[in-house]
Parts: sequence; structure tokens; C-alpha cells
Amino acid sequence: MPSEAIVASEAGEGQFDLEKAFRSQYERVTRIIARVVRDQARAEELAVEVFLKLRQTAKAQRENVEGWLYRVAVRAGVDELRRQTRRGKYESLVRWIQREPTPEELHSAAEEQQRVRSVLAVMAKRQAEFLVLRSQEFSYEEVAAVLGLNPASVGKLLGRAQQAFRKEYIRRYGQK
Repeated sequence: MPSEAIVASEAGEGQFDLEKAFRSQYERVTRIIARVVRDQARAEELAVEVFLKLRQTAKAQRENVEGWLYRVAVRAGVDELRRQTRRGKYESLVRWIQREPTPEELHSAAEEQQRVRSVLAVMAKRQAEFLVLRSQEFSYEEVAAVLGLNPASVGKLLGRAQQAFRKEYIRRYGQK
């Protein structure tokens, strides 16, 4: 569709009609982007972004609206490819750093959790509470508030709880 049809509207010559531009060019802009990114859904999202840009810059773009749309569509597709490439690199790096645990590691971790739970179950209630709250990253002030203690005494009581835990764990399962 020629640019004149998009620029002209019922109000008279020289008026820009974004809706008319969208209706006449959306499918083509989407196809251009889809050829680049090879993802129809993402191409549709990017096409909408292209028309939002057109709306923001419509006052400056009067002569060749279609050319502007196609140029911006290609750039949007290429930019998306660059984002995907960067993201792929970062994700592969993270996968390398945070590899999936093996079944043996999962089993070992489950066993360790069960051991910890069994030790906590036989400890004094107050000491177990200290350890559980701290394992949930409660601050000393928060632990004191929950257990109704003076915040100054939390450190010493927590140290005793850790020592009692260590002693019971070694008694049950040996040195680790």
C-alpha cells in the first residue's frame, strides 16, 4: 500500500493515520521479523513494538512510512537475535557453573537432610528452634523477638545449640 494512503485520512491531506498503517502493514512487518527470529509469537510481539515506535516518532516520519517500518522491523529482528545469542551464552555459562546434580548427589543430600532432621528431633526444643530460625536467615534480633529473649544473649545461646547439634550428630553418625 502506498505511503500516501497511510498519510491521508478522512480529516484531509497530511494527517497521519496510525490505525490504517497498522492494519495495512502489520502482517508484512510480522513476516519480516519472523524470517529473522524464526519465532512467530516473538515476531508478533516485536511487530507491535515497531508500531509503538512508529507512534512515538510518527511526526518525524511522513514521507516513507513503509520503508521506515521495514527498516525498523529488520533492526528489531536482528536486535532480538543478538539478545538471544547473549542470553544463550550466559545460560550456558550458568549451566556450566550450576550443573545438574546426579542421582547419587540427590540421594546423598536427601540422606543428609534426614540426618539433620533426626538430630533436631532429639535436641532440646529451644536449641532446635535457634538452629531452625538461623538456618532461615533470621537475624539475632528477629530470633530474640520470636523466642522472647534478650538480643544480647542470642549469640551465646546459638553457639551452645550449634555445639549440642554437632555433639549429637557425631554421636549418631560419626565424624564427617
